[in-house]
Amino acid sequence: MEKIVEQGLLYDFYGELLTKHQRQIYEGIVYDNLSLGEIAQEEGISRQAVHDIVKRCDKTLQGYEEKLKLIAKFESIKAKVSCINQLSEQFENDKQMGREVSISYSAQVRKLSSEILQEL
Repeated sequence: MEKIVEQGLLYDFYGELLTKHQRQIYEGIVYDNLSLGEIAQEEGISRQAVHDIVKRCDKTLQGYEEKLKLIAKFESIKAKVSCINQLSEQFENDKQMGREVSISYSAQVRKLSSEILQEL
């Protein structure tokens, strides 16, 4: 996963667990695409301090994900919902084309639904 996308996801899930100061700096890097120098000037701290805060935030947010695995669960559920949507489309297409509609569609949907419920 591209680093900035990963940082955005981590922040979306766990950002509220950072301090207000850390959130401001991290948002500047991840969402506002500001440079270390721009943030340093805005916050009245050194570029090195901004760099250290961002690295510390990265490590903290990754630690939360290692422990809680919310993003992994989210991605897994998202993939299963996508499969359910594809099965639904295939079912509708088969039905419209007058093809024999297999009960395997509903069995697959039930299986995926069950897996999603277990993950929640």
